[in-house]
Amino acid sequence: MAQTHQRWVRVALKGDVVWGLLEGESVVRVSGTPYGTWERAEALGRLNALTLLAPATPSKIVCVGRNYVAHAVEHNVEVPTEPLLFLKPPSSVIGPGAPILYPALSRQVEHEAELAIVIGRRCHAVAAERAWDYVLGVTCANDVTARDIQRSDKLWTRGKGFDTFCPLGPWLVAGVTAADLADVAITCRVNGEVRQTGRTSEMVFTPADIIAYITQVMTLEPGDVVLTGTPAGVSRLYPGDVVEVELESIGCLRNPIATP
Repeated sequence: MAQTHQRWVRVALKGDVVWGLLEGESVVRVSGTPYGTWERAEALGRLNALTLLAPATPSKIVCVGRNYVAHAVEHNVEVPTEPLLFLKPPSSVIGPGAPILYPALSRQVEHEAELAIVIGRRCHAVAAERAWDYVLGVTCANDVTARDIQRSDKLWTRGKGFDTFCPLGPWLVAGVTAADLADVAITCRVNGEVRQTGRTSEMVFTPADIIAYITQVMTLEPGDVVLTGTPAGVSRLYPGDVVEVELESIGCLRNPIATP
């Protein structure tokens, strides 16, 4: 992926939230947002000295289930003939480094490493060939799931919807194209051990297909997030673990697991 793509970060700064551009290991503050007009401002400092927040504040998070054949197989379920959609609430979003809280209601919390698409312009009923015109950029996501609750409920809202169950970050990479994402490696590690590996080329439905399908049903707003499914290898998380979702040429999202 080209190094000219912009890497946007949301930074907590003295009780405020500001946008910045990552340049090397330093962050430059931006006046404005990546969704509209903006100008470079002053330097904020080194990346490792700043507190990063999730690089999107969605009104909704639309997710696609079973979008990798191997993941469907490991759960002994059929691959859908159309994108299988579900929602996660905005209250589930956290940023890099923030703890994923292990809910007392569950005994089986699992990671799901995913490519996340961030919408840049309001879109409704778009064709797949035009879908990328409405994308601002991409980031890493972890579709954390209480698997025991998901299975017992049949519907997925509770198992997918706990607070802290949608880590996003560490930054938003803007300016990417569909071609850039055609064959990107996805890796998940827990305490340094590789648990999931896959490539975006293994998706059943492409991101453009997914956006087109979603927008036949609902309008996507700037900042909305689309999760594109997870490869095989999902496994349990426990308090004290550190889970990493890494997307080739995009970034690495790290979060510890903690009890409330």
